[in-house]
Amino acid sequence: MEWNGPIAMEWNGPIEIEWNGPIAMKWNGPISSGSGMSSYLSLLDQSDPTGVPEASPLSLWGVALCVSGTLIVSENAIVVAAILATPSLRAPVFLLLASLALADLLAGVALILHFLFLFCVEPTDWSELMTSGLLATSLTASLLSLMGVALDRYLSLSHALTYGSRHSRRCAAGLLALVWLGSCLIGSGPVLGWHCLNDITSCSVARPLTRTYLSLLCGGFLLVVMVTLQLYTGICRVARRHAHAIATQRHFLPDDQSYASKHGGRGKGLSRLLLVLGVFVSCWTPFALYGLLGDASSSPLYTYATLVPAAGNSLLNPLLYSLRNRDIRLVLLHACCPHRHNTHRPVDV
Repeated sequence: MEWNGPIAMEWNGPIEIEWNGPIAMKWNGPISSGSGMSSYLSLLDQSDPTGVPEASPLSLWGVALCVSGTLIVSENAIVVAAILATPSLRAPVFLLLASLALADLLAGVALILHFLFLFCVEPTDWSELMTSGLLATSLTASLLSLMGVALDRYLSLSHALTYGSRHSRRCAAGLLALVWLGSCLIGSGPVLGWHCLNDITSCSVARPLTRTYLSLLCGGFLLVVMVTLQLYTGICRVARRHAHAIATQRHFLPDDQSYASKHGGRGKGLSRLLLVLGVFVSCWTPFALYGLLGDASSSPLYTYATLVPAAGNSLLNPLLYSLRNRDIRLVLLHACCPHRHNTHRPVDV
């Protein structure tokens, strides 16, 4: 045995050594007893990779997600409470808006839990799987509810005389049940074992989701985006056909000044439609593309930078959909000023 460094050893009990062969030892450094060995052992304990991980240092992106989650929960809780507390708001469009608000509310809860587990308490495997599963469930339900809102608008224009009946409400309720069942099944993937906690090389840009799972999820998101765009394109075609039919029946040309002044809301409605589509596509496309193209070696900064706009979509949905609805606004105004707004007669559309 040859050793060129110092040895610090502290021992309080007897030492018994039995050896049957020759021992050759060469020592070039001093030998001292004291607390050096205990310091070395404490250093080993600190570098133990099997220890419980500590909370990560606070970051600007984490704070942004937590603040966004708080605002998302507050906005969508108001919408859900307003719809559920008003029995007259039971048309298919209100069921879809309630589903959208509930999904966005759960997304906000998932963002808050992600912040707490990552920056405030010691993270565990269970907390990572729970937050990632809840976020996948809520975002999937939110996207599918947005597609349902587009489908509702298309059917309300193309089948204006029959849509909104009791049969349509039952169909909408059944569709929403399928939406939430499918979303829960998709979101349960990480909890059921579709994660990379035991194989770091299979991780995606959003740990602990595997790259295969996230690729399927983002591919489904892009498919929903394309179907939603197709539905809104159909809405524009149906609206244009209706406007032309009305103009023909009244013996007006579509570009006539009197007709344009009487139906000037058409351009306004088109601008609102473009705003809704622009926000929807710009919020979801970056994260979906990055989830398909990125891998575990990508910087976490890019993951946060693409996830914040997707979370922002849940923040903007109440403003673009629910709070723009006249009946929901009347319910909220009646709740705030009950003496000023004594009557409320929602339109069943």
